[in-house]
Amino acid sequence: MSDHRRPPEGLRPDVAHSARVWNYLLGGKDNYPADVEAGETILTAFPDIAGIARDQRAFLARAVRHLTADAGIRQFLDIGTGLPTADNTHEVAQRLAPESRIVYVDNDPLVLTHARALLTSTPEGACAYIDADVRDTGRILDQASRTLDLDAPVGLTMLGIMGQLPDSDDPWALVARLMAALPRGSHLVLADGTDTSEALSDAIEAYNAHSANSYRLRSPARIAKFFDGLRLLDPGVVRTSDWRPEPGRGEETAAGHAVSGVGRKP
Repeated sequence: MSDHRRPPEGLRPDVAHSARVWNYLLGGKDNYPADVEAGETILTAFPDIAGIARDQRAFLARAVRHLTADAGIRQFLDIGTGLPTADNTHEVAQRLAPESRIVYVDNDPLVLTHARALLTSTPEGACAYIDADVRDTGRILDQASRTLDLDAPVGLTMLGIMGQLPDSDDPWALVARLMAALPRGSHLVLADGTDTSEALSDAIEAYNAHSANSYRLRSPARIAKFFDGLRLLDPGVVRTSDWRPEPGRGEETAAGHAVSGVGRKP
């Protein structure tokens, strides 16, 4: 990190971690040499990865704005938070509805340290932070219920997190369990990288060799299956930059080897 502060307890700065690598790709400074090395490995093999990272953050902001302004959602469960950047979930939601309540979930000590320090709520709303693995859905829901009313609709955001789980963990069942615990009118906001580029696949393979977290690219059709049982909002599961782009805004990536979507629980 730029100021060489003492790492939080439990953090392994000598091994690249996805949240910190993503921070580096987004131009942040909350990373260590191992994260920079992994990020540069990806950038060398697939220079467009930084654009994919920016597209994903922009999609999150657009989706949260829609859910807050148009769908009336006032509470969000953000799993796989990553390190704070501009337009975090609570900032977007509370800008439109100050009473919004947000729970962030991650298991990186650095993420949690920054979250507690930087992700502060409006007086009318609330922010909470859970240290948990995405697989521990029971713990996540139990602790989230201390801040969120799980009898009222929730916006569940899961950006870039499902690719970190192997098929053997059945990530589709995991998402289904989370959505089953949420009431009608809840929404799933999900994005992940696709296996549609040989160069990106090679870059991810090189990254996996240097990281504590392995990432798995999947086909757009397999990513779309996370929305089974939900009513997909237009335009469906599409290239991330194509999900309700803002008029007049240029897109970051030409190829866009990542897809995103938003689905409503009927």
